[in-house]
Amino acid sequence: MAQRTRQEITESAADRLASLSAEQIADCRAFVGFDGFIDTIIRVVDHRHSMERTDFEPISSISQFAERCAASAGKSANIELHTVDRRFGGNGPLLAGAMASLGSAVTFIGSIGRVEAPDQIDPVYRPFADLCERVVSIGPAAATDALEFDDGKIMLGKPDNVQCVTWQSIKDRVGMESLCHSAESATTIAVVNWVLMQGVESIWRGLMEEVLPRLSPNPNRRMFVDLSDPAKRSDRDIARAMGVLSDLNTQIPVTLGLNLAEAQRIAAVLGVGRPRENAQALARSIRERVDLECCAVHPRHGAAAATATASAWFDGPFTESPRISTGAGDHFNGGFVLARGLGLDLEQALAVGCATSGVYVREAASPDWSRLERFLRAMPAPQNR
Repeated sequence: MAQRTRQEITESAADRLASLSAEQIADCRAFVGFDGFIDTIIRVVDHRHSMERTDFEPISSISQFAERCAASAGKSANIELHTVDRRFGGNGPLLAGAMASLGSAVTFIGSIGRVEAPDQIDPVYRPFADLCERVVSIGPAAATDALEFDDGKIMLGKPDNVQCVTWQSIKDRVGMESLCHSAESATTIAVVNWVLMQGVESIWRGLMEEVLPRLSPNPNRRMFVDLSDPAKRSDRDIARAMGVLSDLNTQIPVTLGLNLAEAQRIAAVLGVGRPRENAQALARSIRERVDLECCAVHPRHGAAAATATASAWFDGPFTESPRISTGAGDHFNGGFVLARGLGLDLEQALAVGCATSGVYVREAASPDWSRLERFLRAMPAPQNR
């Protein structure tokens, strides 16, 4: 079969979206957990024109910020942080919110409560909860200060409140019958943020031992895993986690989602691939080594994915001036997972994932189905890199 052009891929993806009813999209149900953060979106002030609140030039790049910090070594510095927004965050809520905005029926369980009343949803999460079919808070939300630059972001996480989330605490709060019901009705089960939540591996094992064996057969049911940035975790931790995912894949097809830095670290620990290998090759190598159903790798300028029978790369709609970047990867994941659940092929699913992220970073809001289709039909050209 002749290779399709980028435009042919986006047009075919948009046509597929247009052919689906709201009921078909909603039937692609998701069960997502179990973290929860409140993100403070911040721009770092470079210099001020006046003392008006927003009358300043921000530091535009991470390297500039690093130079500013390095220059203060042995001295001191006073760096002004300008709060742009305060919004719900965390890998789980952002992934779930993206899928719910697109029309999927989503159940979310996680730490999205108030500090003084952990089982009551924090007001910051109310717009998110309104999108979802069912939301359960199992603890207070953690916090992140997200320093955003034109070329990326620095996430300053304060994860104490999600560290107590374990399989046992989830069972105590939600109950096994409810957990099994949520998993039974889902075509996507997503457990994310392994890096910041010490209880994630217990959750993976709990699902393997106590939930998945009780579910009826469903060939369309998949599991999605996002690690978050594993830079702080040891090689031994990473190797062990990959072993658990390999075991998990024997019971349910597992998709592992990674950004480029994460993929490079995982590949190095596993001893596969070469330094500077491209995203598509990394996706193939990691998928094969861990023995997963699918691996997706999303650099800033596009995305790749590999299964046992196919691999693909899609040039994304990169923008040098994002309105927001925190959550871009989670939105890619949400669009990609939903598209695969709806039966789109690998290239089309990558296009949908990139489009979902592309709208989000430009508009600082998750797209609905109609907005996603329009964006696909008018996808900005890829930029040279």
